[in-house]
Amino acid sequence: TAGPDFVEMAKKMNKNDLAKKAESELKKMKKAVNEAGRDDEWFLRAYDYYGDKVGAKGNEYAEIFIESQGFCIMGGIGLEDGFAEKTLDSVNKRLNTEHGLMILNPTIKKYQINLGEVSSYPPGYKENGAIFCHNNPWIMIGETIVGNGDRAFEYYRKIAPAYREEISDLHRTEPYVYSQMIAGEDAASFGEAKNSWLTGTAAWNFVAITQWILGIRPEFKGLTIDPCIPKDWDGFKVQRKFRGCKFEIEVKNPDHVSKGVKKILVDGKKIEGQIIKNFDQDKVKVEVLMG
Repeated sequence: TAGPDFVEMAKKMNKNDLAKKAESELKKMKKAVNEAGRDDEWFLRAYDYYGDKVGAKGNEYAEIFIESQGFCIMGGIGLEDGFAEKTLDSVNKRLNTEHGLMILNPTIKKYQINLGEVSSYPPGYKENGAIFCHNNPWIMIGETIVGNGDRAFEYYRKIAPAYREEISDLHRTEPYVYSQMIAGEDAASFGEAKNSWLTGTAAWNFVAITQWILGIRPEFKGLTIDPCIPKDWDGFKVQRKFRGCKFEIEVKNPDHVSKGVKKILVDGKKIEGQIIKNFDQDKVKVEVLMG
C-alpha cells in the first residue's frame, strides 16, 4: 500500500536504483500474496508458527479476519481478476453487523496456543471479534476502490460518533470521539463502545471520508478528484487547502451514480483527466460532473 509512494519519492530524489529495487520488492510481495495469501473467498490473515493457515475456511475459530482484506485491496491486489469484489462480499456477509465490521468471525471460545493473546479475550471483545474501529476504514477505502459508494458510506456511518449519538444509551461513550472498539455480536454488551481516544480510528476515518468517499485526494502531481459516494447523493461541496491554494469544489451527481467523473472545470475551463495540477493563485473554483 505504501510502496508506490515510496517509489515515487525515490524517483523525485533521483535515487533511481532505490526506486527500481522497491518496485522489484513490490512485485515479489504481490506475487507471494496471490500465490500463498488467498483462501477461496478472501485473503488469509497469516501462517502460524506451525505453518498452518490462520483466517482460512475450515479453521475451528476465526475463519476470516478484517485486516488483510482491507490492506491487500488498498495495495492493489485482487483488482485484476475480481477477487477484491469477492473478498469484500465475504466481509459484508461474515463481518458486517448493525454496529460496524467485526475484526474476525467466528469468535474464539477457548485459548489457542497458536493464536496467543487474541484468544485470551472474551468472545466479542477487543481483538476477539469486537468491532475494532481502527480497521473499519480500510474496508471503506477498499469499497471505494471497487466503486461501491453505498457500502463505503454505510460502514462509515455505523461507527461515526455523530451518528451513534442517536443510540448513546447503548454506545455509552463521548459523542465527539471515536472508541477503540465496539462490542461485537458475541459480547454480552453488543454495541457498547470501550476505550475512547485509545485509537488511530479518527485519522483513518478522516482519510476514508475525505480522500476516498468524497475523493479529494492529494497526489504528487496535484489534487485528484475521484468521488465514490452513495447513489442517492445529489452531490456535495468541499473547500480544500492544498499547496498554498484554496480549492472551492462543487460535485454534481445528476445521474445518481456512485463513481465516475464525466467532466471537470477549473475556473470555467475543462481539464483532461481527474488531476488538478498545482496553481499559483490563492483560490481556484472547481466544478465536477459525475456520470
